[in-house]
This record gives sequence, C-alpha cells and structure tokens, in this order.
Amino acid sequence: MDDTIAECRAVCPGDWVRPPAAAEIAAARTRLAARVAHTPVLRPAALKRVYGEDVWLKCEQFQPVGAFKVRGAANAVRSLSEAELKRGVATHSSGNHGAALAWAAREAGARCQVVMPRSAVASKRAAVKYFGGEVIDCGPSQEDREARLAEVLAATGAVMIHPYDDARVIAGQASATIELLEALPELGTLVVPVGGGGLCAGAILAARWLSRSLAIIGVEPAGADDTRRSLDAGCRVALDRVETCADGLRAQVGEVTFPVLESGLADLVTVDEAAILAATRWAVEVAKMVIEPSAATVLAALFQGGIPRGKGATAAIISGGNLDFDGAVWRRARLATMPGG
Repeated sequence: MDDTIAECRAVCPGDWVRPPAAAEIAAARTRLAARVAHTPVLRPAALKRVYGEDVWLKCEQFQPVGAFKVRGAANAVRSLSEAELKRGVATHSSGNHGAALAWAAREAGARCQVVMPRSAVASKRAAVKYFGGEVIDCGPSQEDREARLAEVLAATGAVMIHPYDDARVIAGQASATIELLEALPELGTLVVPVGGGGLCAGAILAARWLSRSLAIIGVEPAGADDTRRSLDAGCRVALDRVETCADGLRAQVGEVTFPVLESGLADLVTVDEAAILAATRWAVEVAKMVIEPSAATVLAALFQGGIPRGKGATAAIISGGNLDFDGAVWRRARLATMPGG
C-alpha cells in the first residue's frame, strides 16, 4: 500500500463511499503524475469563431484509454493493498470506466471484471477486452447493472471500484481540474459534462482544495436529465426512461456525488440530441478533434448560448474521444446541421 493512502486512511477512516478529503486529493495528484497523461489544454480558433470568444479545452481524449476515467480508475487501483490486488477488481460500466479499470488493473497485474449492458457501444465493449478486462453481460437499466455486479462480487470476492461513488475515483478525477487550474490561473468558468457526477464533483472539490473561486457549470443530455430534476427536487430523482446518444452520461447521479454537485454547481444546463450530434460532427469535421457525444455536450451547451460569459477565462473538459465510427450515432451525427451551418 502507498504511504500516501495509509496517511489518508488515518485521516479519513471508514469505507470509500464518500467524497474524498483534501489529503486524498493531494495524494491522488501525486500518485497519478507519472501514471496518466498530463493532457493538453487547447484553444481552438474554430471554437472562437462560433462561440465569439476564446474557450480553452482540457483534452482528456488523449488519455491512454481515450477518456478521463483512467484517472479515477488508476488512483483507485493503486490505492489497493497487495492482498486486495490478488482478489482482483470489478465494476459496472457503459464503457469508458470499464476500459479504464481494465487498463489500470493490467498495469498493476490484477484481474478485472466489468459488468456491461448488452446494448453498450460495441467498440467500448471491445476496448474493455483489449485492455484485459472480462466483460459480463447485463440488462440495460441501472438496477440490472448493480444486481449483476453484486452477483460477481459475491462469487469472486473481487474489490468493487464504483464508477463514481468512490472517494478514490473522485479524487483521481479531481486531478484533471487541478492540472487545468495550474495551466490556466485566470480560469473563471469551467464547463463539465455530468453523468454519474464523478468528474464534476472532482472539479468542485479540486477548486475548493486549491481555494479557487470558480463557476462550475454542469451539462447533461435532455434525455438523461436526472441531475437537473434532482437539483430542482432537492433529492436524487431516478428517471423511468433514459434516451440519449451520449452513452457515457446515462448513469444516474450518485448518492455521493449529488450532494457535492448540489452545493458546488453554479448552474446545470441540458442539451438536446440534435445539439449533441451537431457538436460531435462539428468537432470532427471543423475542429479536427475526435470526441464522443458525451464530450460534445459541453460544446453543444456553448453553441446554444447556455453558458454565461463571466469573469476570467472559460474552459471546458472534453471527457473522451471514443467515438464509434461504425455505429449508428456517427451516422446520425453526419446528417446533423452544424453550428454556423
């Protein structure tokens, strides 16, 4: 076990189903420095032409598995003891977290099992296998995922690494915002996609850890707007039906992440499917960036004028680039009307 995580456990006893403490965020920042990519912060001229002013992009599509999820997965796996690593790790995922955990487990020499919906994007299922993970099928709902994962954990004794409701994972995701703030001290507004809420909660906690005043604006698909409804209701609200091409944002906001978002978001906006598809196409064809629909939500929010122009610089986190060019989503995106078109 890393000395840093031992210190964290002394400060923060108990299990991991909670937000990370400051010591854990600091430990994750140090631990990940040599294990994941320090992704670039770009200022595309093409984006300025559409939005009207400069916007900086933290490009997490350049991570080893093509998404920010590798930060939380790597931090969680590297926090395990030798005995825990021998048990292996398991999770449920629609794709990117599963691939990230498979990659992190392989790097640490551990077994990885990933419960995935049969309807998950084929290329993302293939990525989990490519990085050494074992794919275990389940139904499409959140309840299906959790029930199947419970069976796997009971049968194998594997260590569960939750996609977002885990202090180790959130602390790892916080490192993306820490890097961004270090690179862009004048940052005033940060736009972040929201699914389970791990990346956005990490952004909020990173800003607090650095004592930075930062307006963090979440973005989610209109067809998966449980966070918007939860914020309006003052408690977590589950949707009866989730329909969005942004497959990485279909998860319900977490019981750990929601209170962090509730206390720390400046705003949360929703974007419809047409806007997401148009932004995906624009990124590939105009900005020459391969990004997936979940990542394109932040561009869609900028294009539709949903992000207020506050003090300081504006930036967005591009969460991933695992776009399936053989899938129906890209075929639909190619027909979308691009911003300015």
